Amino acid sequence: MGGPMQNPWELQLDALGEYIRAQRRHANLSLRQLAAQTQISNAYLSQLERGMHEPSVRVLRSIAGALDVSVETMLAQAGLFEDEDPLTPGERGAAEAAIRADPRLTDEKKEALLAVYRSLVDGS
Repeated sequence: MGGPMQNPWELQLDALGEYIRAQRRHANLSLRQLAAQTQISNAYLSQLERGMHEPSVRVLRSIAGALDVSVETMLAQAGLFEDEDPLTPGERGAAEAAIRADPRLTDEKKEALLAVYRSLVDGS
């Protein structure tokens, strides 16, 4: 990426890549396993996780299905799903990804915390 300042789309791609990586790790999947489940090449998935490509909707849907997240969440992470949230999809997704990636929390605690987080953000 060109210099010290990234444009907003590059930042969005970086946030999407971080989200995909966090979700893949949370699902205890290697890149190869995710590639096999999505029929997307290992190399391309690696580049997506590093924010180097703009994935198609088909690719996002495939990854969302394999990671058991909603397509809307994936589209929001890619900046393709607009809502009235004052946080950018990357900022909101990064917060949710951090909660999901925290090894100190059980799955039940993560879901409870995500529900509280979403209700506070959506209810403001």
